[in-house]
Amino acid sequence: MPAPLDRRRFLGLSALAALGLAGCGSNNGRSSGSSGGSGASGAASAGTSGSSGGGSIAQWYHQYGEAGTQQAVQRYAAAYDKAKVSVQWIPGDYDKKSAAALLTSGGPDVFEYGNGPSIDMIKAGQVVDLTDQIAAAKDDFTPALIDRVTYDGKVWAIPQVTDMQLLVYRKSLLQKAGIQPPQTLDELIAAAKALTTKKTKGLFLSNAGGADVLGGPILWSSGADYLDGDDAPAFTTPEVYTGFSKLHSLFTSGSLLLGAPADWSDPSAITQGLTAMQWTGLWTVPTLQKSLGDDFGVLPWPKNGDGGKPAVPVGAYGSCVSAKAKDVEAAKAYVKWLWVDKADFQEDFATSYGFHIPARKSLAEKAQKLSSGVAADAVKLVNDYGHAQTPLLWTPASGTAFNDAVTRMVKNGSSPQKELAAVKAKVAAEVARVKG
Repeated sequence: MPAPLDRRRFLGLSALAALGLAGCGSNNGRSSGSSGGSGASGAASAGTSGSSGGGSIAQWYHQYGEAGTQQAVQRYAAAYDKAKVSVQWIPGDYDKKSAAALLTSGGPDVFEYGNGPSIDMIKAGQVVDLTDQIAAAKDDFTPALIDRVTYDGKVWAIPQVTDMQLLVYRKSLLQKAGIQPPQTLDELIAAAKALTTKKTKGLFLSNAGGADVLGGPILWSSGADYLDGDDAPAFTTPEVYTGFSKLHSLFTSGSLLLGAPADWSDPSAITQGLTAMQWTGLWTVPTLQKSLGDDFGVLPWPKNGDGGKPAVPVGAYGSCVSAKAKDVEAAKAYVKWLWVDKADFQEDFATSYGFHIPARKSLAEKAQKLSSGVAADAVKLVNDYGHAQTPLLWTPASGTAFNDAVTRMVKNGSSPQKELAAVKAKVAAEVARVKG
């Protein structure tokens, strides 16, 4: 049976969904890990699995794989004295189950969803506006996460925790080769070539050569984006064309590790000496520290061209309230208490089970676990260069079109101008359809 879905794999899944392989709202490189049993389990207190007013709140979480997480959320729920909260631990395909449950009277009152609710949930009136609940602390949350859960000027979810992807490098190998940590895409390509030996490749992006995880970073680092402020496609620029052409040159250079025993979300390629640099996620830091000690550093995806900036993808589960909750106001009050008022619970949730960043900047700054070394460097990268993995209006159809084009550009060397022009037409139609 595949392992339960932990937060690292959530962001990994998000990467895939960002490229269109998962449904809207469930984006990332999530492997099939959360499949398995069906139904809910692990109630924190007596209660039913469905909406249940009269002072009782049903709260759904996906089945986290990190030890202690279930007990922690049960403890938080038990501490709430305004209502009886029943925590439901949902194994299997959480996104599909929760989306289906919202259509019935037996769904949750409060539930988490990857990067907040989908645009379809919002447009269908399945979730309620949480603007007032987060208002007092909104500016303290990671801006990229707030942008991702905001539509039509309203906030539809409260971010629970921040995860991110980043570039990891071996300090000793770069120093031995006389190479500074790369600050531009051209420097990264040159470093990968210089660091490649008979036994070690210079760079590992993924077993797909980065085609499955680096679409967004190429856009942002080239000064572009998926959509602009008017929700129009914003990725057909000369700098983006150049960025994907450079990624193809890496794919064929011989300095890129392909076919690693474990893919990018696992740090074993760099810890086993198969590569000198690797694209991976924040969740790998404890393993990296155990294996490499201080012999590694972290970087954002480097900028491409004079108009570009470094970039890192960030993601988070967001806490939502169902419009079918028996007592919507009680559910909204509980969400505010847990994810806005209870700072100690928020810090505990982010830093005590796995390796993550609190969704609130003030908590990230004071968290002892994140106060020094690569952890502190990672927090700064999130605040300086963080981008939500995809915009809310980026539908599965848009993602599929973009993903297919990126794969052809990176692996086959297809023309970026031709490929992205076709994607632009598809995305424009999708945005028009969604906005009605």
